[in-house]
Amino acid sequence: MRFNRTAALAATLAAALLAAPVQAQEATIRKNLAERVPQFQKIDEVRKTEMPGLYEVRIGTDILYSDAEGNFLINGQLIDTRGKRNLTEERMEKLLAIDFSALPLKDAFTIVRGNGKRKLAVFEDPNCGYCKRFERDLQKVDNVTVHMFLYPILGPDSVEKSKNIWCTRDKGKAWLDTMLREQPPAAASCDTSALNRNLEFGKKHKISGTPTLIFADGTRVPGAVSAAQVEKMLAEAK
Repeated sequence: MRFNRTAALAATLAAALLAAPVQAQEATIRKNLAERVPQFQKIDEVRKTEMPGLYEVRIGTDILYSDAEGNFLINGQLIDTRGKRNLTEERMEKLLAIDFSALPLKDAFTIVRGNGKRKLAVFEDPNCGYCKRFERDLQKVDNVTVHMFLYPILGPDSVEKSKNIWCTRDKGKAWLDTMLREQPPAAASCDTSALNRNLEFGKKHKISGTPTLIFADGTRVPGAVSAAQVEKMLAEAK
């Protein structure tokens, strides 16, 4: 028993000694960058990368890279050539992931296909050409519940069409008529504050383009991905 306690104490001490230099380097990076680049916003995190001597400097969801002294800054992509991995992209996916349970579903409408067991949320603009292509392909995906967030970012006409869709009795039908058949609904009026909340939510989470897909595991996928890709992501999100 005494041996086990001694071994545990030694392991704890070794971990602390290894962490100390890392913490000191992080403090140095923070101090030097704050002094030399005062226009920086508050640095949220400094962490080692897989590349020896290179540190990630995170400000919100923006990522820069620095040496151990904060003498140099790099703004770009970190690629693992041996593993053929974009480490910056992988990190951004984690930072930008959205907890599906935190989505404000009251500000979306729902389209259910088949048994609806699989879940997907999509942010789309009714004037987005890529969204229309995506919607055409999405019709091939069955057994899914789609939470549709109207996200009018392409101009005043997008706002107007989104309001008219939101104010119809059958929002799902009005949406599909607009996107698949170029038949937007007639002008209508109702409380459309949900659209403003969608825009604020998107701004907070840096949703900058449409379509943007959110899967049940929090994975975010931008762009008009194919039905096959959607099927793959739905399977992985279980």
